[in-house]
Amino acid sequence: MNPTRTVRTLSVATLLALTLTACGGGGAASTAPETAPEGTPSPSGEQADAFSITDPWVKAVTAEDGMTGVFGEIANGSDAEIVIVSAGHPAAETVELHEVVTEGADATMREIDGGFPVAPRGARTLEPGGDHIMLMGLTEDLEPGTEATVTVEFADGSTAAFTAPVKEYAGANEEYDGDGHEGH
Repeated sequence: MNPTRTVRTLSVATLLALTLTACGGGGAASTAPETAPEGTPSPSGEQADAFSITDPWVKAVTAEDGMTGVFGEIANGSDAEIVIVSAGHPAAETVELHEVVTEGADATMREIDGGFPVAPRGARTLEPGGDHIMLMGLTEDLEPGTEATVTVEFADGSTAAFTAPVKEYAGANEEYDGDGHEGH
């Protein structure tokens, strides 16, 4: 791994941890506007440099449940579109970027084609019943009060990691329209 990217990833993780500590991880829905905060990405121009996430969290589940979602508000601090094309978590055999499609009274989640684009200086909400990062094939429980580290990869190959608190949540029970995985 590139030492500069490692330092940047650690800096982002440290800042997120401090932000979560200061805010108490209250679990309330974000009321942030759908625009990114002012700021200029680093001179390298990598998409990861423009990425930030506020109020990230993961729905608590047991490994037996098999899957869960990652939520938060993704922001792009640059003047160019960024696209998250994949994600990873150490306790998940598979991680997919999902959307939820409603047909009549049924809501079904499915892998989204092309990833999560985020407009220049824009934001994209990851929320239950909408876009989210799906952790599947869990190999360990994700218990309330713990933290989960998620790594996202961008269209340009750059990566960023963030830490999110694991929280109890009764919703986010859409059926999954995928190969070989049961709904949760």
